[in-house]
Amino acid sequence: MTAPTLFERIIARALPSEIVYEDERYIAIRDIAPKAPIHLLVIPKKVTARLDDITDTAELGDLWQTAIKVARQHAQDYRLVVNCGEGGGQVVFHTHIHVLAGWDGAPESDT
Repeated sequence: MTAPTLFERIIARALPSEIVYEDERYIAIRDIAPKAPIHLLVIPKKVTARLDDITDTAELGDLWQTAIKVARQHAQDYRLVVNCGEGGGQVVFHTHIHVLAGWDGAPESDT
């Protein structure tokens, strides 16, 4: 059996985190190393290592709809980002969507 991911430990309340949203399937927290004035992580409670491991289109749609809902609760304009795999910048191997927002004007780049 593998050790629980960082996010599983947060979901289980074994690690502290600032929770900004939670329902039966998802949790959203503030990122501890923000890359934008508003940087949230929307995390499914069901564990998959990467976004492309989710093959059910309804499950994918629910995840994205939840990320949009959380983003709109915190900002009018926002960016949603997913890193897939180490080469794609993923650090925690538990699917999650980054919500980035809050820049004065626009972010430095569109990537």
